[in-house]
Amino acid sequence: MTKFAVQIENQFGYSWEQIKDIVLKTEKSGYHSFYICDHFFLDSASEDRNALEAWSVLSAAAALTDRIHLGTLVTGNNYRNPALLAKIAATVDSISGGRMELGIGAGWKEIEYNAYGYNFPSVKDRMEMLEESLTIIDLLWTQRRATFEGKHYRIRDAVFSPKPNHPLVLIGGGGEKRTLRLVAKYADYMNLPFTPMDQIQRKLDALKEHCRDVGRDYDEVGKSIFYPIWVGDQQEVDEYISARAERAGVDADNLKKRMDDGYPGSWIGTPDIVRERIDYLSSIGFDYYFIQQPLDLSTDQIEKFSNLVMKYYT
Repeated sequence: MTKFAVQIENQFGYSWEQIKDIVLKTEKSGYHSFYICDHFFLDSASEDRNALEAWSVLSAAAALTDRIHLGTLVTGNNYRNPALLAKIAATVDSISGGRMELGIGAGWKEIEYNAYGYNFPSVKDRMEMLEESLTIIDLLWTQRRATFEGKHYRIRDAVFSPKPNHPLVLIGGGGEKRTLRLVAKYADYMNLPFTPMDQIQRKLDALKEHCRDVGRDYDEVGKSIFYPIWVGDQQEVDEYISARAERAGVDADNLKKRMDDGYPGSWIGTPDIVRERIDYLSSIGFDYYFIQQPLDLSTDQIEKFSNLVMKYYT
């Protein structure tokens, strides 16, 4: 089954009323899921720009909806103790009746760590911490009592109830040495963000090698991908690209060529172009597509993408 998710970047200023509208449109328009990123603010000039906390939003969305799955793309592992994260996610799962999906990553946004008082470990340590968190979360979700002693985290004779209903675990990122190894060991799905089309097969080859090393069937690992997508007829596309180029102070023709060549963020085009890319990715094993909403907070693409693209796959 091909699945589509609407994703928003909470750090770009959404109010709760705007998010509520998006969540309800996502369910009404037939998407499989609604996802939100996990950031605390956009940049150093964000004093007056909203950034609602991701898991609180998902709790509210769980109570608002009946069908769509709900997740994070992705939770920053270091922002919450792993046992607490396991409890928060399981609570959303309970409120939603088993519709929670856990998207998680090692974390990267140093400005947030510094501003909110978190240590910012090395990449090596962050990857180790992510692996320990995945282990702890799995133990808490599956064992009556759980104990784990790691380099960075520990739990001792921990009880945990209620258990979640076998939630999907998705690891975001395309790091070929570390991240995709963790995908092979722990995840139900990989998620490649903003990946140029000519690099995707290399990522899959790396995942296949890691699966072989850990003794897992490569075909058991779900493949998903994450792009900002904007779809319209050719005139609308040209006008949209021109407006983006003007705001960025770049040449519109060069920007269009970069998008046509599969540059990250380039899924801006006519329905035929977008469907052609989805068809190709589906042919090499992808079945879950995350559609980032425009960062200007507009919401018309939710229904346009559903009517012009998604209907051909669901």
